[in-house]
Amino acid sequence: MTPARRRFAPLALAAASAVVLLSGLVSCTGEDSGREAAGPAQPSAGTVTAGPDVIGDVPADLAPFYSQAVVWEPCEDGLLCATVEVPMDYADPDGKAIELSAILAGAEGDPQGTILLNPGGPGGSGYDMVSESLEFVTTDRLREDFNVLGFDPRGVGRSTPVECLTDAEMDAERSEYLDASTPAGLEAARASARELAAKCAEKSGDLLGFVDTVSAARDMDILRAVAGDAKLNYLGFSYGTFLGATYAELFPEKVGRMVLDGGIDPAASNEEITLGQAQGFEKAIRAYVEDCLSAGDCPLSGTPEQAIETIQALFASIEASPMTASDGRVVTVSTFVSGFILPLYNDENWPALTQALGDALQGNPSYMLQLADLSADRQPDGTYGSNSTVAFSAVNCLDYPMTADDEQMRLDAKELEAASPTIGKYLGYGGVTCDSWPAGPVNEPHEIHASGAADMLVIGTTGDPATPYEWSVALAGQLESAALVTWEGEGHTAYGRGDQCIADTVDEYFINGTVPAEDTVCP
Repeated sequence: MTPARRRFAPLALAAASAVVLLSGLVSCTGEDSGREAAGPAQPSAGTVTAGPDVIGDVPADLAPFYSQAVVWEPCEDGLLCATVEVPMDYADPDGKAIELSAILAGAEGDPQGTILLNPGGPGGSGYDMVSESLEFVTTDRLREDFNVLGFDPRGVGRSTPVECLTDAEMDAERSEYLDASTPAGLEAARASARELAAKCAEKSGDLLGFVDTVSAARDMDILRAVAGDAKLNYLGFSYGTFLGATYAELFPEKVGRMVLDGGIDPAASNEEITLGQAQGFEKAIRAYVEDCLSAGDCPLSGTPEQAIETIQALFASIEASPMTASDGRVVTVSTFVSGFILPLYNDENWPALTQALGDALQGNPSYMLQLADLSADRQPDGTYGSNSTVAFSAVNCLDYPMTADDEQMRLDAKELEAASPTIGKYLGYGGVTCDSWPAGPVNEPHEIHASGAADMLVIGTTGDPATPYEWSVALAGQLESAALVTWEGEGHTAYGRGDQCIADTVDEYFINGTVPAEDTVCP
């Protein structure tokens, strides 16, 4: 989940976002929803304070956060933005407060209420998802009936952020490749991790100890209140399913309608998650290769096995001798593999991977570098549009105890390479980063049952590489009131990119409260 060098960001993007992000590059080549009258039915600019019926029964020391006056101001071409304060440490609400950046898209019709959205990560920006790609993530029908609220979780983006590196330092961090399978490489990786941790501690301070998922889930209950809803309606992708399930565990009585798309098994360890993703991406690589070989413009040839061997040989050659892009930047295997992974999140982006591979096999890694930059949110001018890479590490180091023993990491690395001969070796030694981290872990993987919560939906995609289908099955099985919906498709997550069956199933659930039949399958 957190490789020793360059975090390749499995879980870091919802596929619906990737559709929007990659499109420009490809072209170059039934029941009560929980709404209370106390909140504004149709959002408008101004100051809003939640009423007692919306706030509900909360501890006295948290009441000021639930009843705060939130100023919504016009922003982003017709949307509304606000800053919401939450306690940095929920065990000490009278201590330091931090800020969440929220953005609201009003319903196009008469709204039933508000749907809170999280795109995944950890480290993904819900603000950006609402402001830049809401029409790709949700249907016209859903936006007709609901306001949609996006936010950057604590530690992320426009909210009080985790800060670690300058733009130049981030370039160096992303491109560095240290072969931790060797004693010298492992020691160098540990030294690099210590340096990163020290910079994060210097710039972020105490915040590093409070960006865990439990705290972020508690923030969502304050957001629910300031949005004027008595219950939380929620749409979470990828890591967002873990965040949503955590909310349901903490506040089962406040769950309204909740869709968890691309489930994560909350009982899985970090090492089990990394292994599952290695297996998932290897399957996705084969699916891509088979599709590529059937097309006329594929730069690969031979059998699927031979084509995969060509990709593996390309990685090995770059590992031994990094390439140089047209802008003069050196492309190491770390950078190259992160670019290679991104289009695998969505089969609609496979043509981008075909172009990038074809160019690289001809000696030009520039397009693959573009994909890698896109994954890390690096802008053409060399600045970074978000802190998603460091936020990813900061959250995971608090959420998961990680193995940092040399011998155990070597054994785990061998298992990863066996599971994924193509990219497995680049996913190992993740415990190195968190072993030096200034805080955590504070949580322990465990089953989440959310006893007493309203009916929820878990959606799993059979060909999902980042959150393998089995995790959605496990999540739905743990949650006492969840129904599993299966989409037979390729890529990460389903709603917003699946078929009409998925769209109708989710929309009917949110709009009319219709829970699909058990084990519904959308072909």
